[in-house]
Amino acid sequence: MQNLGTHSYTETPKPKVISFLFPYLWPEKNFSIKARVILSICAVLLSKIIAVWVPFFYKKAVDVFDEGHLQALSVPVFFLVAYGLSRGLSVSFLEIKESLFARVEHQAIRHIALKVFSHLHSLSLRFHLDRQTGSVTRALERGTKAIETFFRFSTFSLIPTALEILLVIGTVFYFYGWFLCVIIALSMVLYIYYTLKITQWRAKFLRHMNEADNESNDRSIESLINYETVKYFGNETHEYDRFNKAQKFYEEAAVKNKIGLSILNAGQGIIISISLIVTMLISGYQVTQHQLTLGDFVLLNTYLIQLFQPLMILGFAYREIKRSLVEMENLFGLMDVPIEIQDAPDACPCTIQEGEIVFSNVSFSYNPDRQILKNVSFTVPAGKKVAIVGPSGSGKSTIARLLYRFYDVNEGEILLDGKNIKKLTQKSLQATIGVVPQDVVLFNESIFYNILYGKPTASKEEVERSAQAANLSTFIKKKLPQGYDTIVGERGLKLSGGEKQRVAIARTLLKNPKIFLLDEATSSLDTHTEKEIQENLNKISKNHTTLVIAHRLSTIVDADQIIVLEHGEIIEKGTHADLLKKKGSYYNLWTKQSQKDESYQNASSK
Repeated sequence: MQNLGTHSYTETPKPKVISFLFPYLWPEKNFSIKARVILSICAVLLSKIIAVWVPFFYKKAVDVFDEGHLQALSVPVFFLVAYGLSRGLSVSFLEIKESLFARVEHQAIRHIALKVFSHLHSLSLRFHLDRQTGSVTRALERGTKAIETFFRFSTFSLIPTALEILLVIGTVFYFYGWFLCVIIALSMVLYIYYTLKITQWRAKFLRHMNEADNESNDRSIESLINYETVKYFGNETHEYDRFNKAQKFYEEAAVKNKIGLSILNAGQGIIISISLIVTMLISGYQVTQHQLTLGDFVLLNTYLIQLFQPLMILGFAYREIKRSLVEMENLFGLMDVPIEIQDAPDACPCTIQEGEIVFSNVSFSYNPDRQILKNVSFTVPAGKKVAIVGPSGSGKSTIARLLYRFYDVNEGEILLDGKNIKKLTQKSLQATIGVVPQDVVLFNESIFYNILYGKPTASKEEVERSAQAANLSTFIKKKLPQGYDTIVGERGLKLSGGEKQRVAIARTLLKNPKIFLLDEATSSLDTHTEKEIQENLNKISKNHTTLVIAHRLSTIVDADQIIVLEHGEIIEKGTHADLLKKKGSYYNLWTKQSQKDESYQNASSK
């Protein structure tokens, strides 16, 4: 089982996690953030220095009472007031630190999330096709929360507590000698060592829980997205069993994690109890021998309680930090996924003058063991319409993906106005190409939003014109009570295939690209609507370079050239009339589709 789909991610080393976070805590040229960090550190130092002096005021008050100087009431009152004020100041400085550091923390989280999100969009189509649904978003969500947890516990618990322990041990050594100092230090070391070892042992259970949670989430999302398919085949029980299997894996890991937590807490409690008993017995004996005062006994007892309280939280804090580091591994593991398609160092913006497309001896395979395109060469003259046809799996859609640079060719080159597209920036290349895919996926937003996505700065009038050109406006006005504000549902499932296709066409028309790439753009439409939209597409794409991946041959009879692909190779080229005369593969495809359309029309007329 893997955390992020079919990709195998190695564990990000902890020092690497820290080094990844540091630039966001100390950003260059951001003096405001740096000032907040410095002031936060000062606030922590003041808080812990005051905290070390708190028991001394308590000791002084106890000694005064013990000595019987009750007539000098002002003296114990002073120490008692100082005790209370110093404790309050210690807490207040920590709160000041928290308020100062809040901006640093949350700005860092936002910038890291944005960086990962941007990186995900820069990864190749190959990565996004291979991943398990939901795993990446879960890693992003949990990872950003883990960063917040890490900051909160490391800066508010772990570091201040460690500082306080060092200050207390130093103070005890200075005033009471090495013997009591060693006992307290050994207690701290034993406690921390035990916590580290048990927490490291529990880390594997946390990873198993994350993996099971990812798989469970993937299976539930995939099953619900494919609700209709599940129902078609009556496989509710099968889906239940798959989901239950992932949940059981999570259950087993969670139970082991809970048992490990109990072992950790019990061991910590024993260590605390023993250290308290030993320290109090020794200091109590020294009081009876008049080596220490009663105030000293109280002070040492107060120090121990003062240390053990955050130490209990320290154990929890360390577990949370460890957990957050485990979860951040997945997040930063995403950043380690290499960007497969990158702009060349000397890449320049794509400036279309003519719009000629040339595929020159192009070969390509998604995997080494399966060749998709084999030495393919053809030209789409500027302003002309070229169609590519062929049976399923012949490589038609692959040509579209290569032109858009979702992938790079293995051999050969693709030229646009004589320039290799690898030498053009991806953003500018993709801005010049308008794609209408066969499998349309819409955002779970309004129809207006989905059309506007083609050009986010467009006006309402431009959106409506594009909808009209796509033969969509009449449907919106007459059949949708909410009009353009109608929500299309997840992946556009509230619309029919034909309606989604028209939204996609309207979106592309709004983009107003220099080159049109139509990947079976009208395959989901009925014959009547197809003809209407085809006429509109022909008008709009006139004098534009147009590459059509065709399923229905009737839509490309007017193409300036038709290319027939079979098993990744070009077997025929020519106009519709020329190819029919040859009576080859195209002729056979045309004949079969014509007979099928004729049979459909005859059946419909009955």
